[in-house]
Amino acid sequence: MEKLIIKGGRVIDPAQNLDETLDILIENGVVVSIGGGIDAEDAEVIDATGKLVTPGLVDIHVHLRDPGFEYKEDIASGTRSAVAGGFTSVACMPNTKPVNDNHTITSYILQKAEKEGSCRVFPIASITKGMAGESLTEMGELKEIGCCAVSDDGVPVSNSEMMRRAMEYARPFGLAIVTHAEDLALVGSGVMNEGPVATELGLKGIPWVAEDAATVRDVMLSELTGCRLHVCHVSTKGSVDIVRQAKRRGVPVTCEATPHHFSLTEEAVRGYNTNAKMNPPLRSEEDRQAVLAGLADGTIDAIATDHAPHHLDEKNVEFNIAMNGVVGLETALSLSLQLVRDGVIDLHRMIELLTCSPARALDLPVGTLEIGSDADVTIIDPDLKWTVDAQQLASKSKNTPFDGWEMQGAAVCTVVGGKVMFDIAK
Repeated sequence: MEKLIIKGGRVIDPAQNLDETLDILIENGVVVSIGGGIDAEDAEVIDATGKLVTPGLVDIHVHLRDPGFEYKEDIASGTRSAVAGGFTSVACMPNTKPVNDNHTITSYILQKAEKEGSCRVFPIASITKGMAGESLTEMGELKEIGCCAVSDDGVPVSNSEMMRRAMEYARPFGLAIVTHAEDLALVGSGVMNEGPVATELGLKGIPWVAEDAATVRDVMLSELTGCRLHVCHVSTKGSVDIVRQAKRRGVPVTCEATPHHFSLTEEAVRGYNTNAKMNPPLRSEEDRQAVLAGLADGTIDAIATDHAPHHLDEKNVEFNIAMNGVVGLETALSLSLQLVRDGVIDLHRMIELLTCSPARALDLPVGTLEIGSDADVTIIDPDLKWTVDAQQLASKSKNTPFDGWEMQGAAVCTVVGGKVMFDIAK
């Protein structure tokens, strides 16, 4: 029998409203006891004195690029990046090649994750076949094989009738529709947030209404159909308020925010920095403050990275043609801890946003240390100071806007199913 004891850490599990200095006993990959003074014969012991011990972190918006774009990332490298950042579960988007719109691709992802992965992988299937917006996927079959939600990701379902039918189809299967809320007609050829900075740089802007209009449409369709809706990467003041008001009306909607949207603004684009180019774009300081308020008041349900690896050759080009997206798995925890130090949210709320709350949004069986649960555990040193070095990231791709940033706080040990999958000391 494999035994592991994590001793003397400050155990914080928002799902159980737990915050105490305790020991955790793990046997055969399952949490069997939490309490003081736990000992067991033949057990491996991890000393967590002075550290935070939390449920394994959960990221519900990750691009693993596998199959089809393995030169950017693959399941092995992406999940290594995840555990290095403290994440034990990731939900991967369907914009692979071919698109994850069928049993075969989903099975490939699950089998490869089982064989080569360092953490749990929950595939998200596409809403429409080929993400073309023309015909719906076999959602029931996709859920049965292991998909946790459906999304057309960065290619939003523009046809409102199609999105309505998708929600009506997904609801009986208990699947959430995960929406990239964007009106492509309003985006046009825009490449960054519309405003003074875009004007100064001579770059075409994307107005806030491109996000807000799509968000309100999908919220209204969720209200009509009763289907669960999860809004990706809210980045505008308007979108945060649309979700806030919808929740007050009882609409079954959740949403997420990314570390880059709550840590940076459009100012980061100056110098035509392509590592600050993403979709939705970095917004104004007013928008950033609205996202912070949403994190604090419960409007926003999850911190998710939208980890989007790209090869250097896809970023080291003119800003207009550079690919959108940044890697985020290995910097998310430190940037989230900064919110605590800045007094935006408390530690309990931060851990909730990274564990049980995202798990609830997509109905994932993770995010807690309850007795009998799978032993996914993250040990965090909140005081560890380190400097982001893009070249040292576990991800294949190095497209981070935080290269060179001084950070405080990091995962020092990540346990998945009772097995140590990352140890900063090794």
